[in-house]
Amino acid sequence: MIFVNDLSDVHKVPLWIDHVKENVDGMHFADTIFPIFLFIAGLSIPLAIGRRLNRGDSFLSIASYILLRSFALIVMGFFHVNMEEYSTAAVIPPGVWEFLLTLSFFLIWLDYPETLAKAKKYALIGAGVVILAVLAWFYKGGSPNAPTGLSPSWWGILGIIGWAYLVCSFLYLICRGNFIALTICLFLLVGINICYHADIVDMDIPIIKDGASTSLMMFGIVISLLYPLIISKGNYKILWLTFALIGLALIALGFIIRPYTEGISKIHSTPAWVFICTGIGVLLFEFFIWLIDVKGKQNWFKIIKPAGTSTLTCYLIPYFMVAIFTIADFDYPRIFNYGAGGVFRSFAVSFIVIFITGLLEKKRLRLKI
Repeated sequence: MIFVNDLSDVHKVPLWIDHVKENVDGMHFADTIFPIFLFIAGLSIPLAIGRRLNRGDSFLSIASYILLRSFALIVMGFFHVNMEEYSTAAVIPPGVWEFLLTLSFFLIWLDYPETLAKAKKYALIGAGVVILAVLAWFYKGGSPNAPTGLSPSWWGILGIIGWAYLVCSFLYLICRGNFIALTICLFLLVGINICYHADIVDMDIPIIKDGASTSLMMFGIVISLLYPLIISKGNYKILWLTFALIGLALIALGFIIRPYTEGISKIHSTPAWVFICTGIGVLLFEFFIWLIDVKGKQNWFKIIKPAGTSTLTCYLIPYFMVAIFTIADFDYPRIFNYGAGGVFRSFAVSFIVIFITGLLEKKRLRLKI
């Protein structure tokens, strides 16, 4: 996510690595990152919510947990979207607004230590809320001649994750992790996505919209539940065959349905894109099961571990960097804004961000929602 986000500012990169343009039937490497992120989020839901169900947490407490997490992601996504339309005529300079916005997220949703006095904790959270409110008050978007206020033109990456998490987590909670019930939910969500893009249904369903993001996340839930069901039989051979067939079948299904549902498009979240990306996600998951669970090579990924243990923190660190660069009017040397030099820069930025996240994690400075 960090790599492709940074790469979006690099010019003349190979086409296969960059995002496909709007209304083009196809997908490149960058178009697979976000859907697989949704798929991975789905893989984690049975672990997180399932653990709460197993220890006997009440429906109300788990529902509150889901609502708070979703709300946090949706709020952050909402403000990030409006940051894209920030006007140069606004009172607060763009770089300062972005820096204070990201700071407010940290103050509100920081994983405060238990030893911290409650008065200090709530004072810091309150300061974050006040900063966010002030930024909302002074926000101006659009052109200087036609300024606009805050509005959800779309929900942004974090917002889409938040809405999908809200739907899929509540379905998991209501079904209490039942594999068959959740598989039926998956078919319903996929059906919505297909009907929408095949012009069978010409309407957005509230929250679910066209069903793409929820389908991707629900695929993760179902695959996550299927894994222990197969392993309980004590035979990895069945797992390799099952996941390989599922992954390849989904990719094939994506190409089969492609001509009838607006082609392959991340921007339009078409079924072909959903199926192909999910198929890739299943095959990658199978590969990492073999590499980590069977071969025990988890130490190979120690260098990027903070990106997994403090994911939201890692995602937000670049916003601090961009804000500081904007305030300082800094730009990379030309060689790092084009071609291979730019690709190298984006890789370097990714590892620098992960390194910073690791340092913050050691000091217990990480977001938790």
